[in-house]
Amino acid sequence: MTLRAAILGLLGAAFICGFTYYNDCVLHQSLLISDHMPVLIYGALLLFVAVGNPLLRRLHARLVLRPAELALIMALVLSACCVPAFGLMRTFTASLMLPHHHALKEPAWREHEVVKLVPEQMLADVSIDEDATLTAFVQGLSEGNQHIAWGRIPWRAWTRTLAFWLPIVLLLWIGLAALALAIHPQWAQHEQLPYPIAAFADSLLRPRDGVRPLLHSRLFWLGCGSVWFVYAWNYLQGWFPELVPFKLNLNFWPLADLFPTFMQGGGGRLLVVNLRFMPIGFAFFLATEVSFSLGIGPYLWCLVVGLFAGFGIALESGDYQSLRPASLVNFGAYLGMLLAILYCGRYYYANLLKGAVGLRGSAGREQVWALRVFLVCAAGFTALLCTAGLDWPLAVGYAFGTIVIFVVISRISAETGLFFIQVSTFPCVVLWGLLGTEALGPRAIAVLCLLSGVLLLDPREALMPYLVNVLRLLEWHRLRLGRSVLLCVAAIVVGLCIAVPVTLYFQYDRGLETVDSWTQLASSYPFTNALAAKRELAAAGTLAAAESRHGLERFRHLQPNRACLLGFLAGLGLVLLCAAGRVRYTRWPIHPVLFLIWGTYPAWRFAPCFLLGWLLKGLVVRYGGSQLYRLLLPLFTGLIAGEILGYLTGIAAGLTYSFGTGELPRYTLWR
Repeated sequence: MTLRAAILGLLGAAFICGFTYYNDCVLHQSLLISDHMPVLIYGALLLFVAVGNPLLRRLHARLVLRPAELALIMALVLSACCVPAFGLMRTFTASLMLPHHHALKEPAWREHEVVKLVPEQMLADVSIDEDATLTAFVQGLSEGNQHIAWGRIPWRAWTRTLAFWLPIVLLLWIGLAALALAIHPQWAQHEQLPYPIAAFADSLLRPRDGVRPLLHSRLFWLGCGSVWFVYAWNYLQGWFPELVPFKLNLNFWPLADLFPTFMQGGGGRLLVVNLRFMPIGFAFFLATEVSFSLGIGPYLWCLVVGLFAGFGIALESGDYQSLRPASLVNFGAYLGMLLAILYCGRYYYANLLKGAVGLRGSAGREQVWALRVFLVCAAGFTALLCTAGLDWPLAVGYAFGTIVIFVVISRISAETGLFFIQVSTFPCVVLWGLLGTEALGPRAIAVLCLLSGVLLLDPREALMPYLVNVLRLLEWHRLRLGRSVLLCVAAIVVGLCIAVPVTLYFQYDRGLETVDSWTQLASSYPFTNALAAKRELAAAGTLAAAESRHGLERFRHLQPNRACLLGFLAGLGLVLLCAAGRVRYTRWPIHPVLFLIWGTYPAWRFAPCFLLGWLLKGLVVRYGGSQLYRLLLPLFTGLIAGEILGYLTGIAAGLTYSFGTGELPRYTLWR
C-alpha cells in the first residue's frame, strides 16, 4: 500500500461522486455506474493497463503503478460508487422533497394529511419559504443555459433532514463494510467462492497460475475488438441513421400464441431477446448449474405466475412497494439463502461470535474487531430508527430485514458474478405482510416505506457487493484488508460530502428535468400505501385502535396476509430444499440463486444470454474438452471487456459533443 495509491483512489472517488449525477441526470447519457461493474471504472482500468502504464514506463519506471496500487485505487473508487447514483443520491433528495409536491396535486393526501404521518425530520422543510424550497426544486431556477449560483441552494430546508438521514446511512454502510470484512475468510478461503467480477479485474492486472498475461492474448483482443466495434458502430448509427446497425434484438413474438400460460405470467418480456455480451462471457466462467439457473429462472417464474393467474391469484399485482405475494416469495428465498449461508459456515461464524463477545475462538483478530464494529453500528442504526417513531420491535425487524437483503445480494455477486442485481422485496413490505395492516397502522407503514424508499429502493449499486469483491481483489495482491476497509470508508465519507451538494445544486438548477419519472413515482409510494391502509382501517372501524398500538402489543393483533404468508413460506422452502440438494447430491442441477432472482428485472433481461453462454460452454467442454475450454477463456473475457469499452466510448463521445457544443448529446447507448 502506497500513499500515492491512496491519494489517487480518494481523488477518483471524489470525481465519481461529483460527476455521476451530471452525466446521468443532466446530460442523460449512458449511466456511469449502473450496476456492480461500472463501465467508467472497469473501462478505465483496462485502458490504463493497456495504454497508460506503458506510456508511464517510457517516461520513468518509477511512475508505473504496480498491480497492488491499482487494486487499492479500484477498491476506493468502487466503494464510493454506492453514493452518487442508484445507491443513494439518484433518489435520496427527491424522496425527501417530492412528497410535498404530490400533496399539492392530490386532494386525498391533503384531506388525510398523509405527509404528517412521518416525523417532520424525515422530509425536507418547506415551511420556511415554499417558493424557494419546493417550487424551485420542481421548476428549477436556471434560465436558458445559464446555471444558478451555489448560494441559491436553500440549505435551511435541508439541514434538519440531512442531520437525521446521513447518520443512518453512515451507520448502515460502516456496519456493512465491517460485516463484509468479518465474513470474508469464510467465503473466500473456506468455501472458495469464485468471485467472477474480482477475477475479471485481477486478470487485467496480472497473470494467474503461470498463464500468459491476458493483454498479450490475440483471442482476448479479438473478442474485445469485435464487441467494441459492434457497439461503437451502433452508436455511430444513432448519429447517422443512413448507416445499417448491427441487430442485437431478436424477436420471438410469433411463438406467443403457443404458450398462453407463459404469456399470462408476463412471458412476453422474454420473447424479445436483447443480446448482451457480458452475461455470455460470465456464463462461460461459472459452474454449469449456476449459469443454467440464472438463465432458466425467469422462464419458470412466468410459468408459475401464469398458473396462479389461471386460478385467480395475482402474485405480482400492485406497484413496486405495495403488499403483494411476489415480494414475500422473494424475501422468503433471501432468508432461506441466509440460513444456508449460516449453516455452511456455522463453525466459523460461531468462533467469530465467541471472539466478538470476549470468549476464546479461532477467528482472526481483524475479523473479530470487524464483527464488533458491525454489532455496534447495527445497534446504533436500530436506535436511530426508533427516533423516527418506530417501536423497538419494528426497528429490530426492519434492521434485520435490511441486513438479510444486503448480505444475500453480496453472496449472489461473489458466487455468480451477476453484475446487475435487484430485489423485488423490502423489509417494510415483509413486516406489513406478516404482521398485517391492523397490527402496524398507517403511521408505521408510512415510516417503514419511506425508510425503504431511501435506503433500499434500487440496490443495483449497493455498497456490500462492491466490498466483497474488493476484499478478494486486495487479498490476491496481499494488501492489509483492515486498513484498506478504513480507507474505503474514508472514500465514502468524501463522496457523501461532494455528492450531496452537487446533486442538490443540479436539482435546483434544472428542476424535475433531472429527476426521472420512475423516481418521481417512487417518492409517492410510502404515502400512497399509508393512505390505502388508513382507508382500509377506517372502513373496518379499527383505525383508532390500530393507531394506538405500540411495542409488543402489536403482536397480539397479528393478522398476516394469507397469500403473502404462504408466499414467504414457499420461497423459504424452495431455497432450503435446493440448498440441501446441492449438499447431498453432487449432480444436483439447480443452484438456489434461481429462486433469488427469478422474478426480477435483471433476470429476465439477461436470462437468454446466460442460457446462450451456458450452451456454448457445454458444447466446448463436450466436444473440445478442458484444453479447448482453457484456450477460449481469453476470448470470452474479451467479450466482457469489449462491452465495457463500447459503452465507455459512447459516454466519451457524448461528453466531447456536449462540452464542444454546449448542447445535450443527441444519441446515447442505454445500459
